[in-house]
Amino acid sequence: MPVSERDVHSLMDLSGKVAIVTGAAGWLGSAMSRALAEAGARLVLTSRDAAQAEAFAASLPGAGHLGLAFSQGDTDSIPGFVADVVKRMGAIDILVNNAYGGPPADIDSATADDFDQAYHVGVTACFLLARDVAQHLRGRGAGVSIINIGSMYGVVASYPEAYEGLGINSPPNYHGLKGGLVHLTRHLAAYWARDNIRVNCISPGPFPKMPAIDQAHPGFIARLESKVPLGRMGKPEELKGVVLLLASDAGSYITGQNILVDGGWTAW
Repeated sequence: MPVSERDVHSLMDLSGKVAIVTGAAGWLGSAMSRALAEAGARLVLTSRDAAQAEAFAASLPGAGHLGLAFSQGDTDSIPGFVADVVKRMGAIDILVNNAYGGPPADIDSATADDFDQAYHVGVTACFLLARDVAQHLRGRGAGVSIINIGSMYGVVASYPEAYEGLGINSPPNYHGLKGGLVHLTRHLAAYWARDNIRVNCISPGPFPKMPAIDQAHPGFIARLESKVPLGRMGKPEELKGVVLLLASDAGSYITGQNILVDGGWTAW
């Protein structure tokens, strides 16, 4: 092995790093949070419910994690939130922009307000939080990373027949905002590269919360599975590797990318 080449364990070691994960206690956020904690990072975990955030922080491996109530849709609170994290944790090295909360509007009845709410939380607030964190990260040198959580539905349309007759829909405001977030990632990466800040996006494919979804909408999972080359739904743990790659020095030459974790859905 060349003397200057670090081994994979060193490249993926996040010891001494501080990571913020918004919406951390959710179905996918919790798995990504565990990945960062397992790699040695101290985490700031947010939820709109303070007790939930605190309980989740206490459940993670390692020490020094912090659970905080934070609703990023309240954009006026973002500067104070970032300043509080820096004060309490000493630094920020990684941001996982995962939180989202928008109305599940139907394509035939979606309103302007449905779009405004979804874009505000899913694009505007993500940008403002990323920018405040980036201002803290400037001048830190290598090893800092912002990761936005998109969706395969920011890249491709859904199949209408997968949803027909099941009382579940594929919201147009969700598609629109995730497409916007994917491209915003590229734009921020180009502008912030000069500050050694990497910005990437992870776009999960079908990761429904099972078995709850299948019980509520029988047949829906089978319809989705028929569209996936791998023939099955994703498991939350299957996002752990990619978030660790992008957060760590193992991904130090990756920026401006949207990595799809979709079982091959977008390969058709």
